[in-house]
Amino acid sequence: MKLGFIYAGQGSQKVGMGLDLYEKYPEFKETFDNVKGVDFDLKKVCFEGPQETLNETKYTQPCMVAFAVGMTKVLKKLGVEPVCAAGLSLGEYSALYAAGVFTEEQVVPLVQFRGNAMQTAVQGRDCKMIAVLGLDKDTVFAGCEKVREQLKSEGKVDAEGKLLVAEPANFNCPGQITVSGDAEAVDMAGEVLKEMGAKRCLPVKVSGPFHTSLMKAAGDALAERFKDEAFGDMKLPVIFNCIGREKKEDETIPALLEQQVQKSVYFDDSIKAMADMGIDAFIEIGPGKTLSKFVQKTTPDIPVYAVETVEDIEKLLEAIG
Repeated sequence: MKLGFIYAGQGSQKVGMGLDLYEKYPEFKETFDNVKGVDFDLKKVCFEGPQETLNETKYTQPCMVAFAVGMTKVLKKLGVEPVCAAGLSLGEYSALYAAGVFTEEQVVPLVQFRGNAMQTAVQGRDCKMIAVLGLDKDTVFAGCEKVREQLKSEGKVDAEGKLLVAEPANFNCPGQITVSGDAEAVDMAGEVLKEMGAKRCLPVKVSGPFHTSLMKAAGDALAERFKDEAFGDMKLPVIFNCIGREKKEDETIPALLEQQVQKSVYFDDSIKAMADMGIDAFIEIGPGKTLSKFVQKTTPDIPVYAVETVEDIEKLLEAIG
């Protein structure tokens, strides 16, 4: 059976995630016991919380990736391996681990650096994200451009004199797109997009305007960090967020990851690209079933299995034989 692994991103984290895996599988326990290069007690934050701490980007990202690494190792030990991989935002780093680009020792501290850079980039800025339901890509882009012109005409700028921002951030699945940026600009975008036919514009709880141009400082910081990172050979195809497909020969992984943090995520296109590779099923790795819902709306004919617990793994093994 040809399997595509998809890795959850920030937002699905919850206290206690992975504790039953830690107690049952040596491969998972090894990951959490031996994690290095982070400046906090990852096991304590992940298993004990509190949730408010786990929700902070600088803690969320290494905890989520450690979970993904451990789960990937467990599945591999059980003979469950992917033919291709992708991840939503942060999850892309886990996909690159699965593909052999990053090592276990490398990827967890790397995403802590990423989380710190993202948090620092917009420290103190009043930001917001909304989920726009019922519109297509072109309409959302047009709506955000309309808002940009309105902001420009009204002289709406930040403390540095730069125009406020409201941009498409995540193309999750048909009919669900997020818009992120400065709170005032995003509120304007919500009104404009409702006038353009959006069924609803719902607030999404996030800690920053991820995947917008406001994260340029984080992208710059990652570009510097990547100069000192070793990138392994890719052992299986990875579908990249900011292009929604495999990379071409003239595209580099560091450049794509630098762009990813400050550009839109084309997750719906990523799912379609994996489907075009002929996979028989998707395996969602991470807490929750957010990505499974996106898959069901994007490629409803391909089954998707979410694995978060020991019980989920047992059910998966039964399902795929």
